[in-house]
Amino acid sequence: MPPVSSPAPTVPSWRRLVAVAAAGVASGAPYMVGSRLLQGWLSASQVPLGLIGLIPLAELPYTLKLFWAPLLDRWPIPWPDRRRGWLVLLQLVLVVVTAAMALLRPSTDATSLAAIGVMALVLAICSATQDIAVDAYRTDLLSELERGPGAAAASLGYRAAMLAVGAGGFLLAGRFGWPAAFLGSAVLIAAMLPFTLTAPRLPAIDHPVTSLRQAVLGPAREFLRRSGPNRSWQLLLLVLLYRWPDGLLSAMAIPFLTSQGFSPADIGLVQGGWAVAATMAGTVLGGVLFSRLGMNRSLWLFAVAGALGNLSYWALAQFGGGLAGLITVVSLENLSGGMVGAVFVALLMSLCNPRFSATQYALFSGVYAMSRSVLAAPAGLVAERAGWGPFFLFTVTAALPAFLLMLQLTPWSEAEARGAFDPSRDAT
Repeated sequence: MPPVSSPAPTVPSWRRLVAVAAAGVASGAPYMVGSRLLQGWLSASQVPLGLIGLIPLAELPYTLKLFWAPLLDRWPIPWPDRRRGWLVLLQLVLVVVTAAMALLRPSTDATSLAAIGVMALVLAICSATQDIAVDAYRTDLLSELERGPGAAAASLGYRAAMLAVGAGGFLLAGRFGWPAAFLGSAVLIAAMLPFTLTAPRLPAIDHPVTSLRQAVLGPAREFLRRSGPNRSWQLLLLVLLYRWPDGLLSAMAIPFLTSQGFSPADIGLVQGGWAVAATMAGTVLGGVLFSRLGMNRSLWLFAVAGALGNLSYWALAQFGGGLAGLITVVSLENLSGGMVGAVFVALLMSLCNPRFSATQYALFSGVYAMSRSVLAAPAGLVAERAGWGPFFLFTVTAALPAFLLMLQLTPWSEAEARGAFDPSRDAT
């Protein structure tokens, strides 16, 4: 018997997609406040670069959130439901913290810098905790066929917030001062509260978590029991390696474009503006295709598209193409990247059991993060020793391990692999 019932059929699908899109906005806004907006304010206030460089340390909670994710599974806030209770609380706190940052006055004074550091850390902890709840709510809410469109909606909301805070915040700062930028960001987060309160209610789960020990140890045990010992490590490897080519390319894209003689203005315009639009288009396309193709075919086709996006960088390295070539390459990379991102979020959701979705999603996303950090770390050495052309071919061949795993885990025939991703196989 499944641990959770399907989403109520009386709730239209579009309402669930709107709910996850709004949650994406609420997730992306505080991240941009604590990174880009704060860095801009400190730079404008003549704070030394060495101190500004320490700001990313306040983002560690996004990496370490796995360690307190079990608390949200163990102690859900029941109103409006077990996930939205946490969302409402955290969004209220984030509104207050973001607005309070407008009261800060950056300077080289130690007390001022310490206050800014503490506020940035508090913001990151609350934001990372909200991300846990957002991921869990999306995972528990969406049906199997809605995972692709839902992942696309969440990504669009997140990127819309990045644009609103990253671009709109700087425009507000330029016209009305930096405090106005932080207040505007707080208003954006507050505007998501009505969406959270009126979002579709989650169904009750049959076997709620009843102890902290169960919340900590249960997610791994349940995943191993449901998937089996052999398939478990294969699934984790797929999560680790599916976006490895993306991580390798991202690490070297800017140094490569700089080495090709493109100006910082051209790179910033294309990578910062055009690329975001291409990613959003790819995300929408990925969501639409997912609903038609299903999980397995989407994983295969989108991975091929991602490899072709990487291959376009090889073509630029070999044949050049000027600004038109740059726009074409960045468009292909980010269009395919949006598609890959949409199906990958759907993959992570499919691996979670609703009893432990907060912890399991945090665990799987932590495994993925290693591909963008540890596995992508040698990218510079490979590019330096082999040259740009061979390096980009290497990023294409880096997709082969994931394809080999998909032969076993997600064959082209969708029906052959559903059991591997079905949380209903575990009823306890």
